[in-house]
Amino acid sequence: MPKRLASLLAPAVTGLLALTAWETLVRAREIPPYVLPGPLLIGRTLLTDGPSLLGSLRFTLEVTGLALLASAVLGALLAVLMVQSRWLELSLFPYAVILQVTPIVSIAPLIIIWVDKPFVALLICAWIVAFFPVVSNTTLGLRSADPYLVDLFRLYGASRWQTLVHLQLPTALPYFLAGLRISGGLALVGAVVAEFVAGTGGAETGLAARILEAGYRLQIPRLFAALLLLALSGVLIHVALSLLTSRLLRHWHASALPGQR
Repeated sequence: MPKRLASLLAPAVTGLLALTAWETLVRAREIPPYVLPGPLLIGRTLLTDGPSLLGSLRFTLEVTGLALLASAVLGALLAVLMVQSRWLELSLFPYAVILQVTPIVSIAPLIIIWVDKPFVALLICAWIVAFFPVVSNTTLGLRSADPYLVDLFRLYGASRWQTLVHLQLPTALPYFLAGLRISGGLALVGAVVAEFVAGTGGAETGLAARILEAGYRLQIPRLFAALLLLALSGVLIHVALSLLTSRLLRHWHASALPGQR
């Protein structure tokens, strides 16, 4: 069996077995839908309520995408600046760590209060969650350039800009893309957490508001359908970023060569 087919077939079979066991358990024990709905009921709910849920999902994905873009751009720029100046890194990096370790659920209410526009407030919350992996990984990648090649560039009189563009940035690209894949999922998590906070305050936002609404009304199949959409969105974000990584690295970096997978 080809390796690629096996990598697709194995999780598909595992998921099918898990769903079958879930449906069998719900039917055998006659568990009411407001406690635990079966996969078939969740699927039917997704078909009937899909249009309204997809509209909310679109809002959540817009926040996620913009937060990821901001994290990629600002994180890469900050990493380049910190690598150019040790004092700048010592001054700024601890604050990036503080943003990473501070639970977003504890500061999201403040951001939502301080920022008048809900979309911008949610964007800031998602960006805070997704920002650190890009900064950390890119900084590590920029500092991972071969010291012998750095000395060679210096020997041939290359400027700091030339060394950055032709040596450090290509070296850092795999690290940057690895951080971006991590930030993709974190941006979605940050957006949903911020939407939960906004939703508890009565603000209509994205899919998290639909989850809260379904929970309040005990519409548990609808809640599971919304969770399924979020999970599928996270998987698609990861797959898209993985494909981007493969396309950018497959011709020259060892991690993307067929023999290394």
